Amino acid sequence: MAAFRWQFAACPSTLSDYSPVSTATLAWTRRRQNQGHRNCNSANIKTFHGLSYSGGSSTCGGRNRSSVRCFSALTPELKTTLDKVVTSDKVVVFMKGTKDFPQCGFSNTVVQILKSLNVPFETINILENELLRLGLKEYSSWPTFPQIYIDGEFFGGCDITVEAYKSGELQEVLEKAMCS
Repeated sequence: MAAFRWQFAACPSTLSDYSPVSTATLAWTRRRQNQGHRNCNSANIKTFHGLSYSGGSSTCGGRNRSSVRCFSALTPELKTTLDKVVTSDKVVVFMKGTKDFPQCGFSNTVVQILKSLNVPFETINILENELLRLGLKEYSSWPTFPQIYIDGEFFGGCDITVEAYKSGELQEVLEKAMCS
């Protein structure tokens, strides 16, 4: 686990170089995106503390609005780091909490399934880093956590893992990964 913490801490676009201001901007941007402000005019994108945003006013629903509208939390540096992390172990789980102390029921369910199968796995606590959490959603194209990677490939979240466990598919996939 220490190796993962070092990799993320060493990546300037993920942990150390973002100020509380940019983290707040990121959260605000996320809320605005959830309100339907998703169109991005690349000619109007600016950078603030390493985050892209679009300034000025726009027309949305017939009203002029000035908002932060477009950014990518998945920087090239974070993508490279995630590529290394998901291939560093046969099973990697990005989750809320750790395998010793899961901090949500879905994460706990995945941990209990993997432990019951006696599979060695690593966990990464996404609650420690907002940019990691947002970047992972883009990286996997999966909006929720936990996210399970088996043999370097995205497997799914809690629901998919539970269904695959019940059907026996998870055991097959894990056996194949452990033998490769």
